[in-house]
Amino acid sequence: MRLKRARIQNYRSIRDTGWFDVDEAKTILVGPNEAGKTAILEALQRLNAPEGVEPFNPLRDYPRKLYNEHIQLGKLQASIIPVVSAEFVLEPEDLRGLPESYAAATYQVTRMLDDSVEHCLEDGPSAQLFTDEVRKDLGRMATYARERIEGDGDTDPSVEEELEEVIGEWRVGKTTIDGERAVALAGWLESLEDLIDEGDVDEDARHTRLLGYTREAEDRESALQTLWERVPVFVYYSDYFRVRPNIHLSHFATRQEQNLLDDNRFDYGNKCLLKLLGFEARELASLGAAPDPADNADAFEAFRVPLDERSIQLNAASTRLTSEIRKVWNPGGERTDADTVRVIADGQYLKVVVQDELGVEIEFDQRSAGFQWLVSFFVVFFAEAADSNANAILLLDEPGLSLHGLKQRQFRETVSQLAVGNQTIYTTHSPFLVGPDELDLVRVVEMNDRDTGTKVHVSVLAEDPAALLPLQEALGYDLAQSLFAHQRNLVLEGLTDYWYLEATSQLLRSAGIADLDSRISLVPAGDAGKVVYFATILHANRLKVAALLDSDNAGDAAANQETLIHTLGNRRILRTSDVCPGSISKPEIEDLLRETLIAVADGEFGVDVTQTVRSQPSRPIVDVFADEITGFSKYRLGKAYLKWTQSHEAGDLTEAERDAWAKLIGQINKALK
Repeated sequence: MRLKRARIQNYRSIRDTGWFDVDEAKTILVGPNEAGKTAILEALQRLNAPEGVEPFNPLRDYPRKLYNEHIQLGKLQASIIPVVSAEFVLEPEDLRGLPESYAAATYQVTRMLDDSVEHCLEDGPSAQLFTDEVRKDLGRMATYARERIEGDGDTDPSVEEELEEVIGEWRVGKTTIDGERAVALAGWLESLEDLIDEGDVDEDARHTRLLGYTREAEDRESALQTLWERVPVFVYYSDYFRVRPNIHLSHFATRQEQNLLDDNRFDYGNKCLLKLLGFEARELASLGAAPDPADNADAFEAFRVPLDERSIQLNAASTRLTSEIRKVWNPGGERTDADTVRVIADGQYLKVVVQDELGVEIEFDQRSAGFQWLVSFFVVFFAEAADSNANAILLLDEPGLSLHGLKQRQFRETVSQLAVGNQTIYTTHSPFLVGPDELDLVRVVEMNDRDTGTKVHVSVLAEDPAALLPLQEALGYDLAQSLFAHQRNLVLEGLTDYWYLEATSQLLRSAGIADLDSRISLVPAGDAGKVVYFATILHANRLKVAALLDSDNAGDAAANQETLIHTLGNRRILRTSDVCPGSISKPEIEDLLRETLIAVADGEFGVDVTQTVRSQPSRPIVDVFADEITGFSKYRLGKAYLKWTQSHEAGDLTEAERDAWAKLIGQINKALK
């Protein structure tokens, strides 16, 4: 079961985020402080939390400004106030055992403020509506049953009275036959089975049809219960959860048994560590307090075996942690004998140590804050997600704050690997945790005022520049690193040009049609006017440079600058008009995907402009979109195309588009060979 989208309402700073999409693997929430990012993750966790997580508390969790009016004065009941809703896509294992009619359904769950759950199926078999036709059928069934009873000399009218008790409050065209209503109706219909004459085909068919409505309701309720049991657990991890290196097992067990854990966030890491080890605190404490055995072989064996088992399990957990941490802390496999994590138990004393490359054991709390965070993260993740909750969704709140920037970049790749098996949503302020190729995974969180509350933008748009700062820094850092790191550089007008070229070249490479030289770095300049500056700086550093410019007015102005011509020469100034098919006037890069972008725009903006585009074959497609689509933006279109390429192949492009892009890639390779 995969989370498709989510919505948070009526929770602390959040009035209503609106529905926001969640990526199949990794989703990134960015935004300034106090925007509500943590509140989103905390609410999501409550949809289906691990054991021990506190339920919603209306006094603490309902928006404070509305509490007195809505809750305290009794205008609204907590049972009707939705807090967190999620829509899931059903996967083959979820559909196993369900009727085929549920194959296209999506499953929607809402956790209410009183912690109750409501769920339903969208795009699946719907509940039978109590229509006028159904009402008449039930009336005829009741009349028929009464007449059969009277024919036997019984004048008891209870059959019609019983029907009235079942459907008396039902509203025609409003009430659905489901839940308790379906159960009550089924009971009434089943009580009439012996009264139906087997030879009366019409009444038998009527009874079967009406009973079928209740059977469908039973199937739907059974399917909902089955799907609820398969909802992923939401595992929340924040920077506050740390593993303490030193635990007195007996004291910890006693506090846990007496509910005296004085700081839930502080002790959470310790509880996860013990869970990962496969022991209860009391069990480990009892093993550590085992008295000396009697002087005989059987007693010694009984003493030795559980202690050996404890030692082996601690060693297995240590080995697993060490392996995972080295993937991030020592990428590439260097210093493979370093940084070995060991969990050691000595009597009542449990501690975590790190063995360095010299074999020296250093207490865990003497290592860097970043290393402590990384170990703590993996302890919590493996304890809550990777073992018993393999289908968990991972919620990370500001991961890796204490990691160095380059370690954060490495950890970003680790999150991508974890997200293959566990959908992951994380918040961040760090540009190092947002890759330049991950902008389609970003959701911007902002709160412009308290009355409106927290909002989540499904596209990279925000009124507050601070919300976009991590993205700007991420792109700036990547650009700065790439400017002088590659011998071959293709300067592009902007970010959308980068997306189109990168995504389309990947499609053609996978299909064996064309292969953009992997040694070429793609450098978006920001706009056509800045291309000359980037090209000049790169050329001055004795790097090979070419430029790709649209054939619109801005592209023409840049291509005709003397400085650019002198720096690159005409051979390395590439124009979209050189490869664009048809008779398009002033073609831009989007015109190389003219037919495909019609479909992409229809899916993204909900407007079909096929006829308009084809009736104006010489007009740039972006101009048509701008006139025909309200709220159109090139950025949003480019992002939608990126998403489209994730589920399509080169064969889904038209032949003319494939030829144009293959020709363009050939020219780029030739210019920078």
